[in-house]
Amino acid sequence: MPSGGTHDRITLYTLPLVAGVTLWQTGSSNLTLLVAGGFMFSGLMFGPDLDIYSRQFQRWGVLRCIWRPYQKSLRHRSVLSHGPVIGTTLRVIYLGCLLGVVAVVMVVMGEKLGLVAWTWQDLVVAVVRSLLVYTTEYGALFLGLELGAMSHSVSDWGSSAYKQVKKQGVRGLLPSGKVRKGKRK
Repeated sequence: MPSGGTHDRITLYTLPLVAGVTLWQTGSSNLTLLVAGGFMFSGLMFGPDLDIYSRQFQRWGVLRCIWRPYQKSLRHRSVLSHGPVIGTTLRVIYLGCLLGVVAVVMVVMGEKLGLVAWTWQDLVVAVVRSLLVYTTEYGALFLGLELGAMSHSVSDWGSSAYKQVKKQGVRGLLPSGKVRKGKRK
């Protein structure tokens, strides 16, 4: 499995490719910024290795405590943390729920103290409206997050496959239950 530094280099070296392809395909600098920013954020701070004590985890600084329940709930390299689409989706939902709770608490406190005229219902309406109006932008951001996570997972899988082939030959790539030895005559 590649080290944290190797994962960082993969992210930083492939960032221009991701940005270039996105700009070429969309013709939009705004969407390119969202995809590239999501890619870099996911590759450096929001990727699959948040399920262990990793560089990604450490980069959250004092806020890394928010990832402890996530770590305790998931086995490292499980489909829920490293799986295509589902890993990123789960992390987005997890962080979104945490941010939602913090936002509601802050709005309620601000409302009680007379500092804001918003209610938590106004906050929910604003978030839903934003999701509906900016669907393309949220999609571009999610694509960047997923590409960053996949660059990580693919390098993990490739490294593991290489080690298996080196150790056992091509048979190392087959599931252990599928390997059949030749019959003796």
